[in-house]
Amino acid sequence: MLNPKLETLNSKQTQMSKTQNSKSYDLGERTLRFAKRVRSYAKNLPKTLSNMEDARQLIKASGSVGANYIEAEEALSRKDFVMRIKISRKEAKEGGYWLEFTEPREEQMMEKQNLIKEATELTKIFGSIVEKSK
Repeated sequence: MLNPKLETLNSKQTQMSKTQNSKSYDLGERTLRFAKRVRSYAKNLPKTLSNMEDARQLIKASGSVGANYIEAEEALSRKDFVMRIKISRKEAKEGGYWLEFTEPREEQMMEKQNLIKEATELTKIFGSIVEKSK
């Protein structure tokens, strides 16, 4: 006869594994959506010299968040994984920084605030992953 406590534990482990796998997939999708939203936002900014320069930096940082996360998923070692996640965290933080500099049209102000919030949340998520990986 099987131990019911052991069966419950195995069931919970299976559920955790499925949740962790879907989270990593969701985070990849989330970073992709972030980069796409940033591009759409930047495309509609007023064409001033400062906006163009800040948008260029913003676009690079936002794309790098997801690119480094993808690299982390394919890491060759734990150390490589942590380094890529740290880079994703750094780039998300940098994206929020460049967003602060942009001068959007009035109708873009809400999207600017939402993107800053998303950059902050991604920074915290990647920070949490780094802490849990120690």
